[in-house]
Amino acid sequence: MIFVTVGTHEQPFNRLIECVDNLKKQNIIADDVIIQTGYSTYEPEYCKWSKLYPYQKMTELVKKADIVITHGGPSSFIMPLQVGKIPVVVPRQFKFNEHVNNHQLEFAKAVAERQGNIIVVEDISKLKDTILNYDNIIKSMPAEMKSNNARFNAELENIVKNIFKKG
Repeated sequence: MIFVTVGTHEQPFNRLIECVDNLKKQNIIADDVIIQTGYSTYEPEYCKWSKLYPYQKMTELVKKADIVITHGGPSSFIMPLQVGKIPVVVPRQFKFNEHVNNHQLEFAKAVAERQGNIIVVEDISKLKDTILNYDNIIKSMPAEMKSNNARFNAELENIVKNIFKKG
């Protein structure tokens, strides 16, 4: 199953939804597809969809999905990472009137470069190949999130110990 989410930003993201729906229509995508369409105005004909899903349902869909395709909102692509999945991130773009600027594109590219654990699709025409080659693409990618929490906690523990030694 493929799960697609466009988040809750008020500008439509018809470009992504229509692309996925057309890939399903053409049987390029054989799997079931479930789409959270948000405020988009395009209504998929070949995929199951809902404007919004409750958080618990979103989590369930992400866990069940073989591929998660998301817009460039950090919360949307961090959720798949938290369950060990590499998301396909299609950032909203200003030139298509999908957001107020290109921060999603810039942020997604930076995360991909620094962390190496998301697939950024800037050109929607490349989404088809990304889906078809997903398993090969992710083979060499780390699925886990890199976090500094453990290091931070260890350093904080040392600071606290040192404070009590001095006192």
